[in-house]
Amino acid sequence: MMENMNLAVVGPETLLLVMACVIALVDLGVKSRLRNVTYWLTMLTLAVAAVYTGELASRGDTVYGFGRMVVSDAMANWLKCFATIAMMVCLVYGRPYAGDRDMLRGGEFFTLAMLSLLGIYVMISGSNFLVIYLGLELLTLSSYALVALRRDHVVATEAAMKYFVLGAMASGFLLYGLSMIYGATGSLDIGTVFKIVGSGQVKHQVLVFGLVFIVAGLAFKLGAAPFHMWIPDVYQGAPTAITLMIGSAPELAAFAIAIRLLVEGLLPLAIDWQQMLIVLAVASLFIGNLAAIAQTNLKRMLAYSTIGQMGFVLLGLLSGVVNGDTRFALNAYSSAMFYIVTYVLTTLASFGVILLLAREGFESEEIADLAGLNQRSPLYAAIMSICLFSLAGIPPMVGFYAKLSVLQALVVSGSPLYIGLAVFAVLMSLVAAYYYIRVVKVMYFDEPITATTVAAPADVRVVLTLNGALVLILGIVPGGLMTLCAQAIVKMLTS
Repeated sequence: MMENMNLAVVGPETLLLVMACVIALVDLGVKSRLRNVTYWLTMLTLAVAAVYTGELASRGDTVYGFGRMVVSDAMANWLKCFATIAMMVCLVYGRPYAGDRDMLRGGEFFTLAMLSLLGIYVMISGSNFLVIYLGLELLTLSSYALVALRRDHVVATEAAMKYFVLGAMASGFLLYGLSMIYGATGSLDIGTVFKIVGSGQVKHQVLVFGLVFIVAGLAFKLGAAPFHMWIPDVYQGAPTAITLMIGSAPELAAFAIAIRLLVEGLLPLAIDWQQMLIVLAVASLFIGNLAAIAQTNLKRMLAYSTIGQMGFVLLGLLSGVVNGDTRFALNAYSSAMFYIVTYVLTTLASFGVILLLAREGFESEEIADLAGLNQRSPLYAAIMSICLFSLAGIPPMVGFYAKLSVLQALVVSGSPLYIGLAVFAVLMSLVAAYYYIRVVKVMYFDEPITATTVAAPADVRVVLTLNGALVLILGIVPGGLMTLCAQAIVKMLTS
């Protein structure tokens, strides 16, 4: 393993930073309403970044740089690759919507999207407490600005304020927890913290006190109950194109820092943080799924659905160590990674359909707005149905295998507590199936409110169709992605 100061370790980050600055300058001369030059330059940059990170990931090398502050390993590079593709899809879906609502007056939409992706990259690759926190701040500050981008819209501004206040509080929690661990161990390096905590020479109470704040900060970033207060309001209030950006790629970064901090840094304290995650997982599954039933706003329903889905990710994360035995770690963490990747894929397509149906002066946010969609556009109704069935965990959609892999990780542990959690998760999935299938019923059996057919630019149609097809295809042949996640986690655990 190399530990030199070479810039190759942060090659993808350097590419994004340089191009974000170049694109911001180029945009000053762009006059078109849809910012065509800026858009294609951004897409080209992201395509290069996706290929670059994918190529690094397929090599499978683990390289440390900048005094072990940054790591480039298989898990980091695959997550970066997926996050980049997710951001490209967000921009394809979001540009027509943003153009109609005068959000493309300047190039901020594209520059901020690239800076938030840079924050995601830094979070994913951080092997040091401060680097992870810097990445987190870059992502969140860019996200606040994106939510408030529609300056003349009261609801969006209110959502940005709520997001800012609660986000600042969560960042404070995480930073305070990290400072406690630093105070106890004397190191900011995740590998060194692991060794010191494992030696048993540090006072346990101090470590657990710091751990409580770290888990609270992570729970906020993942959107787990009871730290979920911001999700429904921000999802509903933010312009739908921005809701998609917040609800997709950043989830991959939140998963990455949970793995870095809890598994790579604090695995000797697994018995403590797993108990906390059990409470968060149960609360997320219960509150998210029950609250979603009462929603009439589609974006708000999907927000509560997200909280429930994060409960499953936490179930994967908490089942890696059983009574001090780490044999189940690979199975558990790879199932959580598979779950979060497939969840992001499904979220992209479901919000893509909502964006497609929105037109100037009409947001298409209510469930009733989808009435009779099958009569107006069978293709888009089918794509939305595939996504909803996947989120509900109905075979052969990919969501079924994602849920199955997490439940299998719980059951195979043999712990009565974990088997009980698996049963509870299945019961909550049955509750969730009701509100997902209700939307399908509205699309196929309710009378359409309007007779207008759904028109979309060619690039949106192609990407949305591919996106929906992938949710189905990965459900039929999930083996490749599951193996990729397992190999990435193996490299992370053994490095």
